[in-house]
Parts: sequence; C-alpha cells; structure tokens
Amino acid sequence: MKEIFKQFKEIGIIPVVVMEDAQYAEKLADVLCDNGLPCAEVTFRTAAAAEVISRMVKHRPELLVGAGTVLTTQEVDLAIEAGAKFIVSPGLNPEVVRYCQSKDMPVAPGTQTPSEMEQAIGLGLDFVKFFPAEPAGGLKMIKAVAAPYGQLVFMPTGGITPENVRVYLSDEKILACGGSWMVKQQMMADGDWDGITKLVREAATIVKEVRGRGKQAVNSLYRKNKSDYLQKRKLKIS
Repeated sequence: MKEIFKQFKEIGIIPVVVMEDAQYAEKLADVLCDNGLPCAEVTFRTAAAAEVISRMVKHRPELLVGAGTVLTTQEVDLAIEAGAKFIVSPGLNPEVVRYCQSKDMPVAPGTQTPSEMEQAIGLGLDFVKFFPAEPAGGLKMIKAVAAPYGQLVFMPTGGITPENVRVYLSDEKILACGGSWMVKQQMMADGDWDGITKLVREAATIVKEVRGRGKQAVNSLYRKNKSDYLQKRKLKIS
C-alpha cells in the first residue's frame, strides 16, 4: 500500500471538499490542519478544484491534499500540476488507474461489486473506495461482498454521517471514511468558520474515541508531513 494511504488510517475521516469559490481554500486548510483532520479530498465537481488544491498546498504544505471525482487522465494531469498527493475516483476506470500508476500517483478508484474489486486487485491495488456506501448497503454490504478479497481495505464514501461513521471505523476492513458533513460549501459561503471548526473537531474526536488515536499521533503525522516537505524543499534549494 502507498505510504500516503497508510496515513489515512491515522486520520480516519477524510474531508471531501466541494468548493465553487477558491477564496476559501486557505481558511479551510488552516481549520483542517489545526483541528485534527490534516487532509482534504478536493473534488473535481467544480471548475475551481485545481486552484483550490494549489492554494491549499501552497498555504499549508503539510496538509495531505488530494483530488476526488477524477474521471479522466486530463484531470489527473491537472491534479498533479496543482500539487495533489493522491487521486480518488467514483468508479473504476482502468485507463485512469494505469495512468496514475505510470505517474507514481496513489489512486483509490471506486468499487461496489465483486467484479470491480477483482479488477482492482488485477491492477495491483489493495485500497479502494466503496461508493456510494450507504445507498449500496453500507458496512454489511462491504463485509459480504469483500469477504473473498482479504487483501482489500476500503474507504466508504457517500451517506457517511456523524451518526454512522463510528460503525464503519470500528471494522478492520475500513481504512478510513470519506465525509463532507464538516466542510459544507454553504457554511463556507456563510462565513460560519466556527461551525466548521466545531464539526472538524467533533469528527477528529470520533476517530480518537473509536481507534484510540490521541493528539500525539495526529501531531506526529502533522510533523512528518511538514518535515517531508521541508526536506524536499531543502534538497531542491541545495
């Protein structure tokens, strides 16, 4: 498994960001970094996605920023150019997966059926998205359909809420969950950063309570990302 995806286990809940206006990128990056969820999957559902990724990465280089809803190789290129560290897709497109692999870009395509899971394994993957999680049957469906595929772990996304996320995080087949409830676009537009901060903190607390992840572990991950960035910058300068 790619090292970046191993970090998902520590973070537990991956904020799924849909942002129409990139002006909120820096503020959201601060809130995520400073309140226990140092990661963002910025979806390519809006024209601002690449700019949002770029601004987040430049503002808080230690933040683990990736691109979601990536459907084409062209969008992979845009994400890489913007500074994305991972790619997530709603479905499994072998062309997109292979293209990411050729670029050494970690990729988590969406799966739902045994056929798609076997295809993912055939492509050399051991971590995939399960989407849409709740409409497709939730954790019961994941456990039933994935039973023959012991090498796979999942990131359920779609219908994940504060009310059901604990059940997912408690299962060993779940590496992390994708959720958008703590980073609602309307809350950003309304300037409700106190509300967003509260929801991010509550999500981080859920992970801590379910998986025993303390502040020390989060700070360690935060420092590792920042240290890696500073080391790369040092090498580049020298």
